[in-house]
Amino acid sequence: MECKRALEEAGGDLDKAAGIIRERGLLKAESKKERKTGAGLVYTYVHNDRVGVLMELRAETDFVVRSEPFKTLAHELAMQIAAMAPENVDELLGQPYIKDESITAGNFIKGIVAKVGENIQVEKFVRYEL
Repeated sequence: MECKRALEEAGGDLDKAAGIIRERGLLKAESKKERKTGAGLVYTYVHNDRVGVLMELRAETDFVVRSEPFKTLAHELAMQIAAMAPENVDELLGQPYIKDESITAGNFIKGIVAKVGENIQVEKFVRYEL
């Protein structure tokens, strides 16, 4: 129904409708930003046996933590950290996302938040490189 409403609002223009849906998703993600993230996982990623990432990623419930979108997000963020070497979480969230430079890593996370309906936070990470 959300897609139908966006398409009607955009006057049948698919590109405008996609933008409307994206914008609404980001607004939904913002409204969940202050929720407590009590569940989570520690994710590891090693690239070419030379760069390693250890990251703590949190959500509100174990149900979301075990979901495919969350696990995919963990992998994508670990690759982002390995490739872009951010110094801290704030820098990571502000970086252009490696697979789509038109959005930031923070906005990529917000898209997943809108999809799963729960707050998601990168708690901390460590990057090692030989």
